[in-house]
Amino acid sequence: MKAEIINIGDELLIGQVVNTNASWMAAELTKSGIQVVYISSIADDVRAIEDELNAAAERADIILISGGLGPTKDDITKKTLAGYFESGFVFHEPTFEQVKKIFAARKFEVSELNRQQALIPEKCTPLLNISGTAPGMWFEKDGKVFVSMPGVPFEMKTMMTDQVIPRLVKYFRLGAIVHKTVMTTGMPESFLASQIQDWENNLPHHIHLAYLPQPGIVRLRLSAKGKDKEKLMAEIDRHINTLKTYISDIIFGYDDVSLEEVIGALLVKSGKTISTAESCTGGYLAHLITSISGSSRYFKGSVVSYANAVKRDLLHVDAGALEQYGAVSRQVVEAMAAGAREQLKTDFSLAISGIAGPDGGTTEKPVGTVWIALSDKDGVISQLFHFGEHRGRNIRRSALAALNMLRLQLEKKN
Repeated sequence: MKAEIINIGDELLIGQVVNTNASWMAAELTKSGIQVVYISSIADDVRAIEDELNAAAERADIILISGGLGPTKDDITKKTLAGYFESGFVFHEPTFEQVKKIFAARKFEVSELNRQQALIPEKCTPLLNISGTAPGMWFEKDGKVFVSMPGVPFEMKTMMTDQVIPRLVKYFRLGAIVHKTVMTTGMPESFLASQIQDWENNLPHHIHLAYLPQPGIVRLRLSAKGKDKEKLMAEIDRHINTLKTYISDIIFGYDDVSLEEVIGALLVKSGKTISTAESCTGGYLAHLITSISGSSRYFKGSVVSYANAVKRDLLHVDAGALEQYGAVSRQVVEAMAAGAREQLKTDFSLAISGIAGPDGGTTEKPVGTVWIALSDKDGVISQLFHFGEHRGRNIRRSALAALNMLRLQLEKKN
């Protein structure tokens, strides 16, 4: 079963509002066995809406529309849909009761403009909006289903989850589409593809593999179509178990779990604590760790030692090492890690020192050169990385590489 998503609103086209509705809607449809074939953003314009509806009806069985259902003159979706389906309007009393309830809770009077929210096309099945005032509308034409929902994300999500998806599943008697994502870090996409080429070539035709790279991480999404959801999931799991024999050391989780979440869970499980000493990442590593709720259980603090004087005075890095080897060196980053662990009294400490760029590189140490060290009671380990020339990507890749170094150590010790 094929679906198209149409998001309506001038604000989407001028970049004033980021279209998060489309990605969320696509994910929910996919979970229910519905294939999304097209996503569009269009203006609050009658002709544009009508043209897109006509095109969508050629491509898809299900057309989901969000946006343009407010009470003001610039919201024209409801009126346009009434014209498109050649329908008059009727007054929907349940919607009006919802409008009155919401305005009473806010101590506002219901205006005539608000009352008009309860006017709906006669040919639609109304979908009550329990989170707002604009009802959804379900139309059927030539075997196609058209559903219009509010553009406000929390209103749309509630309506889609509670009403639209269950109706679609029942109406079309859908099959199953399942996905599972393998999260990897530490290997570029092209190298990863070469590493797992034999495994990928042996996947059955009904299981599709997609590579989804981002700085420091490559997601491997396995998708399967069929009739039995449980059997498909079991089959995907079997293929993932085989995949582990190829790249077990770089798989850190599944289904878009973050590396910082995985690290947090491992630290909680082991009862260990962590601190950081950062130079070129400027606190970004600490930010990732503390972005996880409950991180105070294992994260004690960070020293952002951007200047050599801070490395020397707070982390007790030897001045001679700084002079002889430079701040971006194995000797200095290992001393940073050991110093942070000692000063902050933690079980582990991660340290990063490098050249993020775009300036500061030399022939010997070009931009993207990064040293990372991990200190624990057994000593200090370190590794040299070469990440490239983009400052922002270098900072993120450095932080992720540090977290992965800690992950491997925690898994080894657990």
